[in-house]
Amino acid sequence: MFEKLTIFAKANDLALHAAARQSVIAQNVANADTPGYRARDVASFAETYKPDRPDQMRATRSGHFGADISARPATESKVVYRAGATSPNGNSVSLETEMMMAAETKRDHDMALAVYKSTLGIVRSSLGRR
Repeated sequence: MFEKLTIFAKANDLALHAAARQSVIAQNVANADTPGYRARDVASFAETYKPDRPDQMRATRSGHFGADISARPATESKVVYRAGATSPNGNSVSLETEMMMAAETKRDHDMALAVYKSTLGIVRSSLGRR
């Protein structure tokens, strides 16, 4: 019963998204002086994991009418090129922007861990454990 809680899956997906974004930010910083390098970013978590049809009810079990559990969004995040000003050598990486994005990504990762920890505490309490 507790092995398929959606909130655990979403917290895991958010943590994976934050890790993917942090990796892209690190690549941007590493290529800050590379001529012609275009800064990249990962599509937002909300955009990546939005349902295909928001008007359709969500099926949580395979026994639900019209359920297609295999249609769960992939955990891979879409990498996109970020628009912005370029330097004379064609590089579009701004270290200030990368620092701000790294702080946002850390906040998202911390939130995913907090949600996971809080939910785990609730499940343990409901089972009578501490």
